[in-house]
Amino acid sequence: MWLQILIFFTTFFIMEFMAWFSHKYIMHGFLWVLHADHHKKDHDSWFERNDAFFIFYAVVSIGCFLLWKYDIFIYGIAIGLGILAYGIAYFFVHDIFIHQRFKFFRNADNRYARAVRRAHKMHHKHIGKEHGECFGMLIVPLKYYKK
Repeated sequence: MWLQILIFFTTFFIMEFMAWFSHKYIMHGFLWVLHADHHKKDHDSWFERNDAFFIFYAVVSIGCFLLWKYDIFIYGIAIGLGILAYGIAYFFVHDIFIHQRFKFFRNADNRYARAVRRAHKMHHKHIGKEHGECFGMLIVPLKYYKK
């Protein structure tokens, strides 16, 4: 049981690195065609092509659940839940808190919230795929905590 909990939290933490890596090298790389509409709002739709990226991690998470369910991989549940939890956190921080796709958490104002918003704003100041910065989501560089 304790090992499952440790694997869950480790997976959640590793997902921050995976988000950074996939954002920097995949979204701002060969799949920029899907991510570009997130940086340059040249469409009227609430949905973006960028929204397709969640499907990959959802499939990986579901795959882990299935490996656990069919007794193929005992730690599949912990890994699948860790990926799912990170996806939920990412959705709340990125889509709801930062981009206000739903009008919740508009008044959140603490040191961490301001740092997350600053870091993401710096990321979005570049509308092209090159010269980007701050590709992570939950772990914010210290320079963004300063006023």
